[in-house]
Amino acid sequence: MPHHFRLIAATALALAGAGHAAAQTAPPQKKIYCWEENGRKVCGDALPASAADRARTEISIKSGLPTAQVDRALTEEERSAAQQAAEAARRQAEAEAMQKRRDLAMVESYMTEADLRRAYGERTALLDETLKASRLGITTLHASLLSLLRQAGDRELGGEPVPPSLTRSILQQHAELLRQRQILLAQEEDRAALENELADSLRRYREMKGGAAAATAAPAADR
Repeated sequence: MPHHFRLIAATALALAGAGHAAAQTAPPQKKIYCWEENGRKVCGDALPASAADRARTEISIKSGLPTAQVDRALTEEERSAAQQAAEAARRQAEAEAMQKRRDLAMVESYMTEADLRRAYGERTALLDETLKASRLGITTLHASLLSLLRQAGDRELGGEPVPPSLTRSILQQHAELLRQRQILLAQEEDRAALENELADSLRRYREMKGGAAAATAAPAADR
């Protein structure tokens, strides 16, 4: 290579290296910071520590245009509320995804609506038998309690003291009767909830079946 060509190439490389080094060491662009303080707008070329958590606008000194809009820092309560909301949204999304999988399994498990009703019918029959047994038990307890109360009343009318054992039996029977009534109430609520669950399952089953039928019909219509 001739000498003057080598000199030109060396100069070009040196200039390129100098430009690259200058780019690497170029100072950051200066900014103007503007924020609200005591109801008035304050601007400066440095952000004081007291304004670090405030909402602010950052403006380029070179162009005079805003380059960033920074929201104020959240309070501890706001951060906690945001975290709780995010957690609730995550749980809701997980619940919806799980329900979607259950709906798909339901459609795959039951070929017809009658099959689905039959499956719920087995659970309904079991609950009905449980309710029948609970009501019968309550009727028996009520009759037994009335008998004990009658015995106590007869003794008092006859001027005889009520034996402590009879008093204890009355109190025990009464407490058991109240307990069985609470159990019956919970069973009746379960029975009503099962009816609601069946209605909801039928609705979702029809929606899933309808969506599957529409998806199958669409390709057929394109042919």
